[in-house]
Amino acid sequence: MHQLIALYNHPEDAAAFDRHYLGTHGPLATKLPGLQRFTTMHPGPDPEGNPPAYYFIAVLDFADGAAVQSAVASPEGEAAIADLANFAQAGVTILTGAGEVVVSA
Repeated sequence: MHQLIALYNHPEDAAAFDRHYLGTHGPLATKLPGLQRFTTMHPGPDPEGNPPAYYFIAVLDFADGAAVQSAVASPEGEAAIADLANFAQAGVTILTGAGEVVVSA
């Protein structure tokens, strides 16, 4: 498995971010060719109650690195990347790499 992980910084307008992500960006991501699994989360505070470093995290799973590269280079991937400017003004960090399942129920 290979993953693309998007770490979104805290936006000025969280409600607008969520509306755009749920209504536009998320649906764009679901169309990426080769996508096997797509999960998201709004992280909560750490055990000491400190706010999370990121507002929102998306994890997209693909079969391998070639599938990630192909998805990003596809018209669907280009559309998703172009859409970042429409809602992620606070910034986003995108990571890719091999993922490993450690425990599976």
